[in-house]
Amino acid sequence: MSREAYAPPTLQPSSSNFNTTTTDLAGPITQYVCGECNAKVLLKKGDAIRCKECGHRVLNKERTKRMVQFEAR
Repeated sequence: MSREAYAPPTLQPSSSNFNTTTTDLAGPITQYVCGECNAKVLLKKGDAIRCKECGHRVLNKERTKRMVQFEAR
């Protein structure tokens, strides 16, 4: 098969019995904090790692609100 004849598959809704919800194919949105101006930046998979406010490239992942506890010996 030549490259010119190749047609990539398209996403078509299937007629299956299970409940399908619309999900974002790019993945979840993660929140980061800029290291320069402390602005909150929302990024998806494949987005450029850059602050939208100041252009700084150091972004820190925001700390979880869930309680995390470790067992020490």
